[in-house]
Amino acid sequence: MTNLQKIPMANVALFLLTLFSTLIAGTLQQGVNPLETPSGLLKGIPFSFTLLLILGAHEFGHYFISKRRHINVTLPYFIPAPSFVGTFGAFIKMKAPITDRRTLLDIGVAGPLAGMIFALPVLFIGLTLSEIVPETAKMGITLGASILFSFLSWLVHGVLPEHHSLILHPIAFSGWIGLLVTSLNLLPIGQLDGGHIAYAIFGSHHKIIAKIVIALLIILGLTGWTGWLVWAGIILVMGIKHPPVLYDWMPLDKKRKILGWVALSIFLATFIPIPFLVS
Repeated sequence: MTNLQKIPMANVALFLLTLFSTLIAGTLQQGVNPLETPSGLLKGIPFSFTLLLILGAHEFGHYFISKRRHINVTLPYFIPAPSFVGTFGAFIKMKAPITDRRTLLDIGVAGPLAGMIFALPVLFIGLTLSEIVPETAKMGITLGASILFSFLSWLVHGVLPEHHSLILHPIAFSGWIGLLVTSLNLLPIGQLDGGHIAYAIFGSHHKIIAKIVIALLIILGLTGWTGWLVWAGIILVMGIKHPPVLYDWMPLDKKRKILGWVALSIFLATFIPIPFLVS
């Protein structure tokens, strides 16, 4: 088999399409129509490149730990999308069952931790480039703030003056999305990263946690952001139960338990009850 035949062309094609779609999204965010001004795609680079860096770090975190634990997985599949961010994220596909809870936790936490390693400096740099402006009647979409985002914003800009808003630089926006994606993946449900972690720590009790979280998402969807209803519906279709590992009797060691709780703490720090408000 030649090297050319070994190249995962589907992965490469999807990555290039996602690169293009996020470039378009970043360009449109800057108020430039790439159909009218093709060279304007350059304005989409800060958003596109930093977002793909965060998403790629997340998925390759899963990938390399899986390989290290001798789990057969695919390279990341990036998902282009005709949305204001240009993508629905990325994923890897496991080709073999997870053997034990230790391996499951290692793989589950690797993605979020790797993504955060890049998301935090990207967000911090982006916040230093962001501007504080007076509020107007036409502010458009207002982004919600997690505990972690609010802390970093305060660290960079302090307390905002009354009737002023922070307009995020494209790099800061990609960092904000990175935190949102991290929190979504860390929901302790099903086969999400948080579901892996919850199963590894709590075993069969993860089902109770998943049901509680789904109920909370539905409540948030009915009282706040309706997008949670969509997300809850998708998760219910995928399934809220985590499949058992082969050797379920093997316990977690103390270090892994601490690591799991750190990951769940990151979920709490990055979760945004109402991510978007349209004014």
